[in-house]
Amino acid sequence: MDQLKASLLEAPIIEKNGYHYFVHPISDGVPQLDPGLLREIVIRIIRKAELERVDKIVTPAAMGIHISTAVSLITDIPMTVIRKRQYDLEGEVAIAQQTGYSENEMYINDVYEGERVLVIDDVLSTGGTLASVLEALDEIGAEVVDAVAVIKKVGGENKVEDAGHHVKTLINVDVVGGEVVVVDDEGDD
Repeated sequence: MDQLKASLLEAPIIEKNGYHYFVHPISDGVPQLDPGLLREIVIRIIRKAELERVDKIVTPAAMGIHISTAVSLITDIPMTVIRKRQYDLEGEVAIAQQTGYSENEMYINDVYEGERVLVIDDVLSTGGTLASVLEALDEIGAEVVDAVAVIKKVGGENKVEDAGHHVKTLINVDVVGGEVVVVDDEGDD
């Protein structure tokens, strides 16, 4: 069994406002992140994503940062982080982020019209964050060459697909009876 699947099957479940949330090192930073798990995930992203035409990796803060940094280090593709902090830099684009359990504003800096980007995130659950990010990148005029989320939580609303976007995933899971159930250990292509 691969480390990602094993780690998800062992993940504790908590409830926030009726939303069943698994606690995992990739999505939460706790329990501790084993370097072997991160390495496995990075290798799988590099194999799954179309990197040949990518100018930049774009990731929303906070939990996409460690994954995207590791991919950037291996591929030599520069990385930009979408932050929850406004900097008022020239060209900054504000986007509304709505997840299954929170609403925030995020800010895209240093992504420009014509750039070819790979979007990486930790979890695709309701799709609120990624749908907003992909829509904003379209408005900027960046070409989203590919988008990859490590984990997809199935069984609910998917704002990304509803908006006509596609995100590749490494593994698809559901939470049933207070436990993580692996729906597809190959994810979506």
